[in-house]
Amino acid sequence: MSYQLQTGITYVPRLDDIQFGRWQSLLEERTGMCLPVQRRSFLQTSLGLRMQEVGCSSYEEYYQRVTDGPSGAIEWNTLVDRLTVQETRFFRDPDAYAFVDQYIQQKATELGDDETLECWSVGCSSGEETYSLAMVADRYLTPRGKRYAITGTDISTIVLRKARSGRYQPRTLEWVPQDYLASSFKTSGINEIEISDRLRNRCCFSQVNILNLDACPLSSQHIIYCQNVLIYFRRWRRREILNVLAERLAPGGILVIGLGEMVDFNHPLLEPVHNGQISAFVRKKTNSTGETARR
Repeated sequence: MSYQLQTGITYVPRLDDIQFGRWQSLLEERTGMCLPVQRRSFLQTSLGLRMQEVGCSSYEEYYQRVTDGPSGAIEWNTLVDRLTVQETRFFRDPDAYAFVDQYIQQKATELGDDETLECWSVGCSSGEETYSLAMVADRYLTPRGKRYAITGTDISTIVLRKARSGRYQPRTLEWVPQDYLASSFKTSGINEIEISDRLRNRCCFSQVNILNLDACPLSSQHIIYCQNVLIYFRRWRRREILNVLAERLAPGGILVIGLGEMVDFNHPLLEPVHNGQISAFVRKKTNSTGETARR
């Protein structure tokens, strides 16, 4: 059985319970993401359109294609780009960025001349989050002659290419605070704006599967920003991810997650930030007597 998409010209096969469960399991096994039954139509459309592009007539045929050898690995990378790209925008959570703003202002007075403020955007998508962090860091650190470095990671190679280009549609500026507009962007072409070279030179992007965070070399991060990522994983896996991220923070560093993504998380290295508008943690510091120094 097939059904007709709204275009009126494209048909994709119906994804039955067995096939949905099979693809759901494969996605979770390889990326950790748990696709709920409510997103069956999204999976059906994404698979069906890609099957047409590569000439596969059934979900079974396409499943064998993406799980068979090196060519399957290449096709899987293309498919996972379609399935994992999530909505993002500049300064998506104003309350969280206000917290980051306050933290960076404080660090601007504490960093030594030979130190660099290190920030990690986990699940950075097309780069808006990473560059938002760079704008805040640049505002407070550059005038003081202090350095910063922002790393954005994502599983999708397609969105990472867009992030590296730093080019966006003008409508994306709607959410950027006025203070950052003139200094952070330049006109790139017709109906296109571009992140300033100054900010781009402080940002880098890398493909990282969140299931393999243990292999990621980033450590001693002052800021780890991981918003709207954990909601796609099972609860036990969210805890595993946060445990790894906690280890990657520098003493006194902050971990910012989405509000409500993990309401009861605790870790011996972390102290929760008591603020009803955000969900964040501070890595504990230990003074010379071995006691925990609270922020």
